[in-house]
Amino acid sequence: MASHIVGYPRMGPKRELKFALESFWDGKSSAEDLEKVATDLRASIWKQMADAGIKYIPSNTFSYYDQVLDTTAMLGAVPDRYSWTGGEINLSTYFSMARGNATVPAMEMTKWFDTNYHFIVPELAPSTKFSYSSHKAINEYKEAKALGVDTVPVLVGPVSYLLLSKAAKGVEKSFSPLSLLSSILPVYKEVIAELKAAGASWIQFDEPTLVKDLESHQLSAFSAAYAELESALSGLNVLVETYFADVPADSYKTLTSLSSVTAYGFDLERGTKTLELVKSGFPAGKYLFAGVVDGRNIWADDLAASLATLQSLEAVVGKDKLVVSTSCSLMHTAVDLVNETKLDDEIKSWLAFAAQKVVEVNALAKALAGQKDEAYFAANAAALASRRSSPRVTNEEVQKAATALKGSDHRRVYFE
Repeated sequence: MASHIVGYPRMGPKRELKFALESFWDGKSSAEDLEKVATDLRASIWKQMADAGIKYIPSNTFSYYDQVLDTTAMLGAVPDRYSWTGGEINLSTYFSMARGNATVPAMEMTKWFDTNYHFIVPELAPSTKFSYSSHKAINEYKEAKALGVDTVPVLVGPVSYLLLSKAAKGVEKSFSPLSLLSSILPVYKEVIAELKAAGASWIQFDEPTLVKDLESHQLSAFSAAYAELESALSGLNVLVETYFADVPADSYKTLTSLSSVTAYGFDLERGTKTLELVKSGFPAGKYLFAGVVDGRNIWADDLAASLATLQSLEAVVGKDKLVVSTSCSLMHTAVDLVNETKLDDEIKSWLAFAAQKVVEVNALAKALAGQKDEAYFAANAAALASRRSSPRVTNEEVQKAATALKGSDHRRVYFE
């Protein structure tokens, strides 16, 4: 049984990247110094996942700022005010877009869905010219391969990129960034061709906007995009990853009808309705990357419950097509519990940070394959029971208030 991680924290277990970035921005270190820290962090992350037994290890999820800005750089979609003249985008231009400089302001920053992370919003216009201008994805794939780790390169999907973009200042209000779909796909084709030539067998497109309530023309864009990319993707296994919420029924239907796509990744922690959609109908011969380990909290997974969910999916998907995964990138949780030396053992047993969640994912995959680590599962069950009954987490007044909540009080809007 295979295992997969959607993405991993970038900052490092001791915030190495944060300090390296601040030193570089303050002019106290060179670009080479920054790149050395980044290279070492990536190598450590890939080795950790490989050593844990993860089969589908992501690459190109590392970023100096955010994955959407990385995609803007890949597409060469640099606003004119940064005076970029073409060629490979360097750190100066990249960070000017993110942070501004002495003469021009930064691009707009907004929240990454309902997380505490933010991204730099692409500014697009009918006149925007696209060109392959950052080879980060292929470089990091090759970097991992040189270390003996065959990874799954991850790209922000073309439709989500455009849906997350905004019209540049001064552009007609009628302009929609989605109208540029046919203009950005040639760059995606170039990236795909390079990854194939380098030996990639899988590619992951993150299309998180599929969890939003999309209009019919927006859903049609997914069909058009992946139909246009189908020839370029031939010979590759293609995973489209979603996260943070349920995938609405219309979006699920659109996604699972894409002939160029091999696998679908769903957040089954928040996506209880998605789970029912999968059980009601899943395309034959396709892979399900089941996001059962929560990538957004610091708590140990309920392994018994996750295993039961996975076992219920085996009959629907097929044992050889079911992959255990995280609900989203692990960048939304802390890095490694080993560094929490001041926590007492009881509280520590309740927790799982990114490094521990990687182990949980692989333990679930092994259990599905008939190699269940009974001691590990028993320790997990004991920790969950301890947390449930501990006076440290039980407050009678809060319990009474929670019991008094009506059904409507439980509803929330995930995204604006």
